Amino acid sequence: MHSSELIELSRNVEASIVPSGDKVTLQKGEQAQITQTLGGTYTVIINGNMFRIEGSDADVLGLEPSKTPAETAKRPNNLEELNQQIQEQLKTVYDPEIPVNIIDLGLVYSCEPTKINDNWKVDVKMTLTAPGCGMGPVLQQDAQNRLLCIESVDEVDVEIVWDPPWNRDMMSEEAQLQLGMM
Repeated sequence: MHSSELIELSRNVEASIVPSGDKVTLQKGEQAQITQTLGGTYTVIINGNMFRIEGSDADVLGLEPSKTPAETAKRPNNLEELNQQIQEQLKTVYDPEIPVNIIDLGLVYSCEPTKINDNWKVDVKMTLTAPGCGMGPVLQQDAQNRLLCIESVDEVDVEIVWDPPWNRDMMSEEAQLQLGMM
């Protein structure tokens, strides 16, 4: 969703400044233009500045929060189902400036589930499109939170790595087409 319509914030809300990731409180009554509604988060522009609002705060924009795939899925019965849910969840994580999820961007290098008793620990290695990306910690936390939503996943470690360095060739063809690179 991308709208030129201005929406008045219905209450104060915590948001992250894009691209620095710094937290601020947006004030009730400020006029916001929604520029992206992907992965259950909202990217808005207010007074020429870009902010990201969490999906749980959708009401501030007059919207209903959307459910992630894990919130509607059943407990995975085996490793194959777990890996499928991990991929589905990570495909709901978006950089607020890029309308492509972190899987299709090629930012996720590995996801390794480990059985711990009857549940799972998931270790993720991912990178960013640029080392100076201020949204890195936000994307890292998003990935962790999304994976913790999977029933039976009790622990998640998301590590940002820089080797190998990310490049455009790591993107899926679909992502390259969507971004006009093909």
